[in-house]
Amino acid sequence: MSRGVRIRIGAFLVLSAVGIVYIAGTYLGLVDRVLGRGITVHATLPSSGGLFEGSEVTYRGVKVGKVSKMRATADGITLDLALEDGTKLPADSPMFVHNLSAVGEQYLDFEPPDDKGPYVEAGGTLHGTADSLPVDEGDLLVELNQFVSSVDKDNLTTVVRELGTMFDDTGVPLQRLLDNGSTFVREASAHTDETIALLDQGKKVLTTQQGEKENIQSLSSDLHSLTDALAASDDDLETVLDGTPGTARELDKMLKDLEPTLPVLLGSAVSVNQVVVSHLDGVEQLLVTYPRTISAGFTGTPGDGYGHVNLQFAQQPPCTQGYKPRSQWRPPSDLSDGPIYPAHCSAGPPYAMRGSNYSPGTPANPSPGRLYRSSYDPQTGFVQGAVDRQGNPVRFLDQGNLSILGDDAWKWLLVGPVTQ
Repeated sequence: MSRGVRIRIGAFLVLSAVGIVYIAGTYLGLVDRVLGRGITVHATLPSSGGLFEGSEVTYRGVKVGKVSKMRATADGITLDLALEDGTKLPADSPMFVHNLSAVGEQYLDFEPPDDKGPYVEAGGTLHGTADSLPVDEGDLLVELNQFVSSVDKDNLTTVVRELGTMFDDTGVPLQRLLDNGSTFVREASAHTDETIALLDQGKKVLTTQQGEKENIQSLSSDLHSLTDALAASDDDLETVLDGTPGTARELDKMLKDLEPTLPVLLGSAVSVNQVVVSHLDGVEQLLVTYPRTISAGFTGTPGDGYGHVNLQFAQQPPCTQGYKPRSQWRPPSDLSDGPIYPAHCSAGPPYAMRGSNYSPGTPANPSPGRLYRSSYDPQTGFVQGAVDRQGNPVRFLDQGNLSILGDDAWKWLLVGPVTQ
């Protein structure tokens, strides 16, 4: 081996030894002690929380030192923290013991609310509380065991079985649901403005629902009462539902049997209804007048020995005003089409006033000589617009309860209309 090779090998060994010693000294803190680098501060905790000498010390997750020494005290433990040179740790910084992994290896982390001073100086002490410590594994296992023991095993078995039934053979739908959920999120991200507008409008809807909470609660209460009533009438509802198909078939059969005549009947009923509606005032007048007329219509019995109810109208001379004179009448033998003549009675009372021209009602522009009725007053008995032959207003009065007359009640049927 040449002299140059031996020199290079020797230099490599020396440098390697120096590097190993430096790294070991740095790890053990000997270099910092020798060079006077770094600062040492103290921290107190109610217990170790799993910390040990050599545990890392971090500042918001960034390593800034390690635990150099631990001492037990009457109130807990005191930690000596060897921090890197230049570390500015706020004096009011809270500390927490965390786990690096699920299997343990705790470290001490400082989480100040901000980076403002004052900062802890060498030899200073920071104080931790019970909130700084993680949950003890023993306590966690005991509480977990108590929780599991508090669950009813039969009910838990039922829940597990139902969950199994719910998720049985649902892999494809769940996968589709997740895929569609991802698609929905991508579409929402691609349409951010529309999504924000939708959320704003949804907030308005929710605000409106909150303002209508009393009405919604009332609706829910009424719906609850309705469902209770339906539940109480369950047997009746089942009977109705069981009988409905048969009833519907019978009704359909009846309608088919009546198909040739029912449409004609309904059409005629529509026509009659239209006529009644167009003469509604006259129908109302008839309903007011007819009972009064019938109540005073018992005028006696004829000599045939049978009782009769006679409805007699006063004989009025026929109305000729508004019609063609007799000399202009067309003979019955003339079958040709003649001109339309607007014949109607234009005379006032006491002529027999018939037809729609004299139907009750008050038009917007009344014409002279026409009878109109505005209303019937049941308290006074007067019908406005109705007059007798002398022009006096017609009054309909109730004869009252005639049962107090006993056997003579029939006489009042004869005398009553004359006295009124």
